[in-house]
This record gives sequence, structure tokens and C-alpha cells, in this order.
Amino acid sequence: MAEDFKVIDADVHNEQNDADLLPYLAEPWRSRVANTGIGYAGSGYYSPVGVMKKDAIPASGGKAGSDPDLMIKQLLEGYNVEYCVLTGVVYNISTTHDPDYAAVICSAYNDFLIGEWLGKHKAFKGAMAVATQDPYLAAKEIDRVGGHPDIVEVMISSAARAPLGQRMYHPIYEAAERNGLPIAIHPGAEGGGSSTAPTAAGYPSRYIEWHTCLSQMFMAHLVSMVCEGVFEKFPRLKVVLTEGGIAWLPHLMWRLDKNYKALRSTVPWLKKLPSQYIREHCYLTTQPIEEPDNPQHLIDLFNMIDAENMILYSSDYPHWDFDSPSMILRRLKPEAKRKIFYENAKSLYNL
Repeated sequence: MAEDFKVIDADVHNEQNDADLLPYLAEPWRSRVANTGIGYAGSGYYSPVGVMKKDAIPASGGKAGSDPDLMIKQLLEGYNVEYCVLTGVVYNISTTHDPDYAAVICSAYNDFLIGEWLGKHKAFKGAMAVATQDPYLAAKEIDRVGGHPDIVEVMISSAARAPLGQRMYHPIYEAAERNGLPIAIHPGAEGGGSSTAPTAAGYPSRYIEWHTCLSQMFMAHLVSMVCEGVFEKFPRLKVVLTEGGIAWLPHLMWRLDKNYKALRSTVPWLKKLPSQYIREHCYLTTQPIEEPDNPQHLIDLFNMIDAENMILYSSDYPHWDFDSPSMILRRLKPEAKRKIFYENAKSLYNL
């Protein structure tokens, strides 16, 4: 049933078959993908429920999320979605070892996104993908594609070789700021390929552990970005922490502020409390929203971080843990709900 309020969905995964990128690839990359597929270095953890919603698989076959018409019917029309940000899955290429190959795959995907998706419906907006192995190639790609009117953000993977605040990544942020685009960070391949272990303790045994601990990656990256001075160096940059949870943020902000008061000499470039940088520059998406038995606990947590101004609604369509806008955050006040489901994203993405 459609909602009675407008929605902007900040995380919708449009999928593609590997062969779909072939027209956008030159040799020798085209033959490589034709012969072996793209070859993502995934995490390798088994999920008994799979990754995709079964009803999102097109009747004609193909991957769930690969049919624009079905997405329009199920998501846009089904939930009164005015805009949705197509985030794809190609950001996972950042765990492969070859930086040139990873950059080429991202470029091909971005051309595919523009050519095959963004013109299909006025609601479709694109998150262009870049690989983090070679930030200079990533910056070049942002400058190539970032001016397209329907590209609204730059997507990178949270599965990385080092914390994302370190200065090796700064060319990516400089290019994003130059093009007026937020950076979105998304999980999916932690522990695969050239990325670090998916938890602070190492490699877990099962998908439930891996999936639960993904928030650890976001905590580490956010602390790194603040302490390395990313937001001082790039004062207009916005960052969207996509699909990493929310409940961890209050204690991280408190702990980081406390430590800063005693250790500020180690980060002399910071001019504000760490929590202030986070509030001014960062957004988090709702999915996968934490759902305590007592809903008031989540509302209390939201109040601790001024969540109504920092959170963007996301469904994660067509993944198994899809969050319907009609089912989550029911107890929020109307004004907070309007901001989270619509106004925050409208402002961030200049829609």
C-alpha cells in the first residue's frame, strides 16, 4: 500500500549481469569480463536466506533488481517514492588487487548506469561508483561523470585496505567536493580480496557474525575521517554512511569527544569537537534499522544525536532485509518523520 507521505530512498540496488557491461568496455577488459565475469572478491560468507528478495526477480529471469520496470512497480509506485538513489553493487570491486581493472569496471558501470537506468524514470538518480585502490584514477572518474545532472553522489566501499580518512584517499574527496557531490560509503565485501579483516578481532565464522559486525567498519572509517582532518581540509564535503546501522553513533561521539579533550595535541588541525564535525558533515541511512523491543529506546537514542537532521530513509531494495517505509519508525513525530523520509535527502542531493 502506498504511503500518504512522499519518500526519497537513499539506497536502492540496481543490479546488472556481467555481460551488460561489455558494450561499455574496451579491450583487453572486454574479453576478460566476457570470459570470466567481473570477478568480485566477496566476503565468502554463506547466508541461508540469500541476498535478494525472491519477488524482485524478474519473470523473464535475470538478477533481482535488474529490471527497471519491476522496480518502478514494486518500489516507486508501491511506496510513493519520489526519488531513489541507485547505488548498484560495483563498489565491491575495490577489494580486487588490480587498480587499473577496478577503475575500468567502475567507468563501464557508470556509463551503463547513465545509459540504461537514469533515463528510464524521472525518479531514478545515480550514485556513481569509484574504486579506492588508486584514488587519482577515482578522482579522474569523478570529474568525468560527476557533472551529469542525474548523478547525485559518489559511492565507495567500506571494504578497504586502510581507514578511509588517511590522506592517500584525499584526491577522491577533493574531486567529490569540486563536483558538489557527497561521498557514500557502503559495505558488502569486508574480509574479501585485498580488504582488511571484517571485524576488529579478525575473521568470524558465520554470516550472522559478519553482518552484525559491519558497524565496526563504519566506526573505524568515521573516526579516521574526523581525526585525519578530512572535514577541515574539505569543508563542503558531506558523507553518507550507508547500510551501517545507527545505534553505535552516540557512544562513538561521546568517546571521541572525551579523548579529544585530553589528546587534542595529536590532531592539531581539528578546530571543533569531533562530534560537531560528525553532526555537520555526516548522514546515516536507516536500513538496517536497529529495532529494540521497546521502541522508545530507539527514539531516545535518536534524540541523543539529533537524528532527525542526520538520517536518510533507505529501503535497501531488493535485498533480503528490505525495510518498507510503512513499517519502520512508526512512532516518530510527524516533523521528524518528514525530515528523515524526505527533506534531508532532498536537501543533500539538491533534488
